[in-house]
Amino acid sequence: MDKKTADFYERLRLELNNNTSWPTKYLFKFIVPHDQFKIDKVENAFNNMGAVIDTKQSKTGKYTSISIHVQMQDAQNIIDKYLEVSTVEGIISL
Repeated sequence: MDKKTADFYERLRLELNNNTSWPTKYLFKFIVPHDQFKIDKVENAFNNMGAVIDTKQSKTGKYTSISIHVQMQDAQNIIDKYLEVSTVEGIISL
């Protein structure tokens, strides 16, 4: 992980820890190229967590937005999920 990415996640951790009561419902939002394998990979990262997952294809059909509402235990769990799905080629985390 490069320094810029590490700094981003450290700022996120501090922000979450300073402004969140744990556990909490968290909203993950991603945009991925419309490819069922990539969509499934993101969704599978949240299997067995009681997540509510909504997907919506873009008007042009090139991209799919994925919104995931899930109970998270702490900031590190959230960061771990972002890192896990960051391996999906072309993913954008919002």
